[in-house]
Parts: sequence; structure tokens; C-alpha cells
Amino acid sequence: MLSVLALLGAVACSAESSRNEFSSGSGSGGDGAGNTGPGSGGAGGDLFGSTASGTGTNTGSGDNCSEAAKLVYVLSDENELYSFKPDTKQFTFIGYIDCPTALSPNSMAVDRNAVAWVNYVDGFDSQGALFRVSTEDASCEPTPAATLPSGWERLGMGFSTDVAGGEEETLYVAATASSAGLARIDTNTGTLSPIGPFSGSLAGQSAELTGTGDGTLFGFFTTSPVQVAQIDKTTGATSNSAALSTVPVPSAWAFSFWGGDFYLYTASLGTSNVNRYRPSDGSVDTAYMTSIGFRIVGAGVSTCAPVAPPQ
Repeated sequence: MLSVLALLGAVACSAESSRNEFSSGSGSGGDGAGNTGPGSGGAGGDLFGSTASGTGTNTGSGDNCSEAAKLVYVLSDENELYSFKPDTKQFTFIGYIDCPTALSPNSMAVDRNAVAWVNYVDGFDSQGALFRVSTEDASCEPTPAATLPSGWERLGMGFSTDVAGGEEETLYVAATASSAGLARIDTNTGTLSPIGPFSGSLAGQSAELTGTGDGTLFGFFTTSPVQVAQIDKTTGATSNSAALSTVPVPSAWAFSFWGGDFYLYTASLGTSNVNRYRPSDGSVDTAYMTSIGFRIVGAGVSTCAPVAPPQ
């Protein structure tokens, strides 16, 4: 198994620094709809199978990324878009997304140009679409970037670099409604291509996704207990699973990776909590932020984001 430093020691940044251009790009993100009550502490075990310490690269190879591309972005069930800086626990309201659709927001990923890709779906999971949204002012493109095929309407989403430290990326999705496993979406054509099912005890489960700039992809599985696992991007097979027994099974959830840690956004009937899972020591802080005032259904983070804790 890989150590945290080996697995998360590098990240790529974009040569594209403009955050208001709807140019095709890539990044990493995760999202969904989740729930959990407040609590504190807990141990989840080491996702990567070993404990690591020391320092790692903060922003990755080179620094061609905009500051906007280094933030996390979250989406509420009321179409509110926020930026999030996990190390300072700061959410900043950007605006209301007004995409031309009667569908409801479900999930989000963010590419390396800090453009959000938002999944909208109807209540019966019979229609689904992706829209591109500016993280500068929450403006939405007038037409969908993709109309989703049957069985893939409701998604978990995340970008991951094609190679560690690279700038080319792929948008990966998981069908949370039909548990169809992993697929990729061509961001130029909107074409969805299935890859394969999840494996082992996670076979048939739905997941929210997040990727990193070192080419890895992870899933947040709402099993009992909830689990975070690494996903093979070529087969869909899962490995290195960590059970987070102190995080209650959610009804609305989202997922992102930033600065060496995973952030699980969860809510039940009320507003969301932010849970932090630190794979370097296996700790789970379910009271990292509680009752934040809105209900998160999507989260995305560019692969320009740091993979090691800020120094």
C-alpha cells in the first residue's frame, strides 16, 4: 500500500489562470447529498494502509494556478454557490446559480480553470444534465454541457489528472441512483463512457467522488458505516477502504479533498456539518464545523488545490 506522502506528495496546477472563462479544462471535485449529526473525534483507520509524517508539496509542481483554483467550492440545495477555505473554516457566498432548467441541483465538480460542472436531476431520476457555472459570479452557461443517458442521471463527480503532476484531466462520475459504478465524461462532447463496477463490499454501492492532482480518485460511500475508498480509474475497483464509524449515514452529502485531508459535508433534516477525515493518522473530526447555516449537496475542488497541509 502507498504511504500518504507517496500518494499525495504531488499536485498539478493549471496554466490557465482566468477564472471567468468557460474554456474546457479539468480539475477535481466531489459531491452528492449527505447527512450527519454533530460529534467529536473518532478514528477511521488509515485509508492508505500506513501512517505518514513530514512535509509535502503544498501547491504541487509549478504555480501557474489562480488563487481561485486552489479553493473548494460548495453548492447548496437552494442553488447557492460558496467558496470554502478549509484551513480557516471560511465559507464565502458567491451568488445564486440560475441555470435554465427546472431540474434540481445534485452535485458538482470543479475543473482546473475554476469552472464548476453542476449536475441537475429531477425527483424521479428520469432526467439529468450537466451545466458549466462560473465560480467568479455564479453565472451559468445557457445550454447544458451534457444531457445524461438513462441510468446516469444522478451523479457523484470528480476530476483527476491523467498522470501524477500532469495538466490533462478526466471527469469521472458515479451513478448514485442506479449504482452503475464508475464512468468518464468527455468534457468536449458530453459523451459518457462506462468504466466498470465498484468491487468487494462496495460493489453495487453509490459514491460521491473527489480526485487529486497526483492522479488519484476517491469515493465517499454512504454505507453503514460510511466509507472512503480509493478507486481504480481504469476498472472501477475499490481498495484501501476506511470505515468512518463516527460519521452517521447521511441523507444529503458531498465530498472533497484539500491539503492532505478529506472533507465530508453531511446533513440530515437541518443544515450541513463539515467532517474532516485525516488519513495520515486516521482521525475523524465530526465537529470540525457544525450547523453551517445551509445544506450542501455538491462540492468540488480543482487539482490545483494543495495535497499537503499548508505550511
